[in-house]
Amino acid sequence: MQESASNHGELGNHGELGALLRSWRDRLSPVDVGLPAGDSRRAPGLRREELASLAGLSVDYVVRLEQGRARRPSPQVGSALARALQLTDGERDHLFIVAGLLPPSAKEVPSHIPPGVQRLVARLGETPLAVFTASWDLLTWSPLWAALLGEPIHPYTARPNLVRSHFNGTGLGESTGSCIVSRSVGVDSFEASLVADLRRVQGRYPGDRGVRALVGELLGTSVRFRELWDRGAVGEHQSERKVLHSNVVGDVELDCDVFTVAGTDLRIVAYTAASGSEAAAKLDFLRVSAVTAFTVDR
Repeated sequence: MQESASNHGELGNHGELGALLRSWRDRLSPVDVGLPAGDSRRAPGLRREELASLAGLSVDYVVRLEQGRARRPSPQVGSALARALQLTDGERDHLFIVAGLLPPSAKEVPSHIPPGVQRLVARLGETPLAVFTASWDLLTWSPLWAALLGEPIHPYTARPNLVRSHFNGTGLGESTGSCIVSRSVGVDSFEASLVADLRRVQGRYPGDRGVRALVGELLGTSVRFRELWDRGAVGEHQSERKVLHSNVVGDVELDCDVFTVAGTDLRIVAYTAASGSEAAAKLDFLRVSAVTAFTVDR
């Protein structure tokens, strides 16, 4: 992530920002971000390198922010720090203000993950689980999600997006050959449901530039998306049974449940299998043999 060249950075209280970052880092338990507490910690909270990894920043940049030597964090950096530090909405807004940034508008699709949801993801790490925005931008995921679907790709221009990846054929995971096919409704109905859901989100957040850009991009690149969009259907994407293909364990039939976080429109997507089933055995194999390789510092 790059530092912003915006003039907003000159308005922030950088000494206060550094003190706040240190305070928020010290109060956060490693367990709440999915890290072992360990016996060798001489101080409570997260280490700087752990915060940097979780936020996708360099350790040097975190040091410069805490020392007040980095004066223009971008909105992307602010959002990443707020998520990594598990800030409340009010704390996130205050971080933006003291950093000289404008807090996110209520007219935009929310992308801030509440602390409770982050703790849920960290503590359910043995379940293939991910958190998406209302417009299906991927925000965070569990290690077993990455083991099953591939470590999500980080494009330079935008977050990985489920709708874009499906209609452009790029996939959310990197170099795994994984794909998802709806068992309960078929691929045509699955695609129609995604597009109708995106239209509903566009109506809910008409001022969100990211949603408008996503729709415009797909109208220009995908004939299938354009065909479905022209139908004008509006709806909500539902939970369903799906078959996932993994290069590691082959086809896995799982229940896919989508939960909406009240007040944020975030989607929590979880894949589960009945105990004792063949699918559960395949997940156990992935958990034992592959999850460690996919547990990366983010």
